[in-house]
This record gives sequence, C-alpha cells and structure tokens, in this order.
Amino acid sequence: MVVSDAVQTGPFARRTLLKGGAAAAATAGALLTPGRARASGPVFRHGVASGDPLPNGIVLWTRVTVSDDAAPGSGVGAPAAVRWELADDPGFASIAASGTATATADSDHTVKIDATGLTPGREYWYRFTALGETSPVGRTRTAPAHSDTPDRLRFGVVSCANWEAGWFGAYRHLAARSDLDAIIHLGDYLYEYGRGEYGGRNGAVRPHDPAHEIVTLTDYRIRHAQYKTDPDLTALHALLPFICTWDDHESADNSWSGGANHHDPAVQGSWQDRRAASARAYLEWMPVRANGSGTNVQIYRRLRFGTLAELSMLDLRSYRDRQPSPGPGWREVDNPARTITGKAQMDWLTAGLVSAPVRWKLVGNSVMIAPLVFPPLEPATTAAFTSALGVPQSGVPANADQWDGYTADRQRLFRAITEQQVGDVVFLTGDIHSSWASDLPIDAANYPAGPTAGAEFVVPSVTSSSIGEVLKTAPRTVAVPIEDSIKSFNHHMRYVELESHGYGVLDVTEERSQMDWFYLADVTDPATGVRHGASFAVPSGGRIEPRPAPVL
Repeated sequence: MVVSDAVQTGPFARRTLLKGGAAAAATAGALLTPGRARASGPVFRHGVASGDPLPNGIVLWTRVTVSDDAAPGSGVGAPAAVRWELADDPGFASIAASGTATATADSDHTVKIDATGLTPGREYWYRFTALGETSPVGRTRTAPAHSDTPDRLRFGVVSCANWEAGWFGAYRHLAARSDLDAIIHLGDYLYEYGRGEYGGRNGAVRPHDPAHEIVTLTDYRIRHAQYKTDPDLTALHALLPFICTWDDHESADNSWSGGANHHDPAVQGSWQDRRAASARAYLEWMPVRANGSGTNVQIYRRLRFGTLAELSMLDLRSYRDRQPSPGPGWREVDNPARTITGKAQMDWLTAGLVSAPVRWKLVGNSVMIAPLVFPPLEPATTAAFTSALGVPQSGVPANADQWDGYTADRQRLFRAITEQQVGDVVFLTGDIHSSWASDLPIDAANYPAGPTAGAEFVVPSVTSSSIGEVLKTAPRTVAVPIEDSIKSFNHHMRYVELESHGYGVLDVTEERSQMDWFYLADVTDPATGVRHGASFAVPSGGRIEPRPAPVL
C-alpha cells in the first residue's frame, strides 16, 4: 500500500450528504489482472467502508471480485491492482491522497488502506478502481485535532445484528440522518449460527450462508461477505466511518480466552484455530486498526475527538477467564484472580481514563458493567449471610457473562475511577438486546448514597431476539413487570426496556452526554418505521436523569 505525501485542503462543509453515485462515473483508468478473466458481475459487490477516524488518518476498505469463481472464502483468484483516491469533494476535482494496493486471495481479495496525512475534522470522499471499474463513492470524516474544542459530537450506537432475525432497518434510519460523526458498533456485527439455529418469535426471516454454523476461515469469510451485501448496512458504511469492537458471536457464543459455550473441540476442532480464523476474517472484512495476528490480535484501542471526548474501545472476549457456572460456581464471581479484561488491558484502560485530557471519557464496552443482581447486598453487613448460602457477596448475578461474573475486575476499575477522582465516564454497551440507563455505584445496595464511577447506556439489538420474542409473548405484557422488578431491586438502574429493537444516538456536549433510544416498528419489514423511545442524560459531574425527546 502506498499513500501519497501530497495533501490538498479545501473548504470544509460540515454536513454535506453523499450525492448518490454521480462521482463514481469518473474512472481513474483500467488496471490489469494477469491470468484471470474479469468478473462478469460488479467488481465491487460488497461496497466500501471506512473506520477508526484519527485527526490525520482514516481506514478505507473494499473487496474486489476479480472473477466469478473468486467468491469470498474460495481461496482462488489472481491478484488485482487496486487504485484508491481520497478527495476533498464528491466530484474528485481535488485529490487529497491516493495510492495503489493489491487484492490477493490471501486476504480474501479485501483491501484495507490506512490513509494518513489528512486534515483534522473534515469530510472526505473516497473510491477504488480495479479491472476497469470504479467503486461506489464513500463519504468519511477525520476526527477533530486534539487541540480543537468541538461544540458537540453525535454517534450512532448499535449492536447485535442477526441476519436471520430480520432486516437491518436500524442502519437505514441512521443513514438517513445528516448529523452523525461516526457509528460505534459494540459487537455481534454478525452471528455464527447455522440456519434456523437462533430462535425467536420471528423465526428465520432470511437464511444464513453458509447453512451450517461457521467454524473455519472459509466459513467466516462467507458469512462476513453475506452481511456486507445487506443494502442498509452497505449504505451506512458508505456514509460514515465505523468504530467497532467484537463481542462473542463474531467467533462463538459466550466465548472466553480458552473456548466457548457452544464450541465442542471433539466436533469442531481446536478452539485456538477457530478463534484465529474468526479474528483473521474479521480483520480482513472490517475497517478497523489492530495489532498482531492469529490469537494474538489486539483490537482494544483509543480514539480522541478534540478536548471534548476520548473513546476507549474494549476487547472483553480475548483475555477473559471462563464464565462461572450457576450453583456452587457462583462464588467464583468474587475470585480476585479472575479477569474479564486481562491485566494489560485493565492497566491500559485505567491509565487512559485517569490521564485523559478531555471532558468525557467514553468506553466502548461489549457487555453490561452496571451491577444487575438479585438482591444487591451490602458486603459489610451481609458477609455471614452470603458465606452461609454460598452466593457472591454482592448478590446473585442475573448474567455471569457480563461484568457481574468478574466483580473483582469491576471493583478495581470503579475504585481507580473514584479514588483518582476521574469525572464524566460513560460506558456504551450492547450485547443484551435491550435498553438500559444506569448509574455505576461502588456499592449498589447503598445507592443513591456513596460514590458512583460514571454512567452506562445500553443500546438494543438491531434485530437479535429480545426477551419478549424468546418468550413468544405479546409486546409490552410480560416484559413490563420484569422491567419494574429489575428497577425495584437495582435502584441505580433508571431506565430498562427489554423488548424493542433499534439503535441509540449519543449526543455529547461540554454540559452533558445524552443517549436517545429509537425503536423500530417491525424488524421483519424491510421498510419498517422508527419512533423515539426514551432519552436520558448524565450532566457533567452529575448522575443520570430523564430528558425530553430530541428535536430532530
């Protein structure tokens, strides 16, 4: 990959919409591929994407179909020369950076460019050319300079998009907005299940490829490619940079460093081989920066947006110990030797939060960190009780796959935040197919007394089955008393909605960080409408409070 040293700058249009595909008509010239006839269909069948914006750089992505038999995962197809261009304008009159790369079968003919030398805080347009064809035009933007003080930032926040469970209307509605800086994807970008294996009220709305559960590198490549053909996801990728982390379904359900709940080595082979295959396909097909390879990939990283916010994206699968089992295994929840982050990532996270020279410390967090226990117990006065019953000191966790299964790590992090007087920390979370707004108390049983380490906003699934769908009950019936019960036991949880699919929009200013939840009418309808669900904000130095619906 070659990046031009010459960078041209022009007028900065803060909110300019992509003008269809008109700019794509300009072609940078035919590039030859030796030894293979070109594809009879589109060369750029999987769209374009960008991600991980820096003040002076952005990751650009595409996939080249060099021939009809060189399908994703096939491992065949000759190399293809690819030219990329990044421009100050959608007509590509002013080229800011350009270069060439080679798409090969070794990387599944994907191309990922880390374009540098760019101007902070501005929009760019980009495209690729290969085999005489030019890709659709993508729009992206760089982050503000570290010294800049943006008035506000707005991020679309999403997680848990299961192809079989419905259509990706959440992506379509986010793409229709003109006020977003980036999309934060908190994991479960795709699902590993075979056809019909992930239940819910809707059944399989559209079938997965391949038909079986994905295990091999070929399998993961095919599944990634299928998701990249969804028109709503393709459109959103072309409009905004993504900032992503993985959760478990990018590899296997409830994965941990040494395996997964749904991985049987006797049937599916080595977990380390499967994990390496899933990570390799993810890095090939996603516009993310990462270090390392195989099972030693590091994707936790930090992105800064002027003096207003810094975003730390976590990896809560690669280093964690195995989830404790119900019953006698619950006491392992409190074991100080167990970790969800791994020591190196925990040190990196706490050091970054303590030293961040910004107002808002945002954390991209794939599983819920707010305590959710029944009931929350106060350790100083309940030690004998918890010891006699064999339950964790803080109470019985509802889901030990979350931070509730790793209470020592959570306490280490919360105490570092409170003891170092780190203010304005907000965790952004996915995973549980529901919506939550919570303060983060050091001691949940004493809330609202005592210190809090920040706030957490959990966004719903794009499509993946919610509690109501799993129970196959009528909407807003059984779920409502469950929501009320959760809040009655866990007073720090200010908002709980367990059924709706959709997305969040995080609106950040100096004064507050606000999450607005938007819910889809019907994920089985590709033209589904959307409605505002709720809004909660955490004022700088304060705690979560409800807010009125945003004016759009």
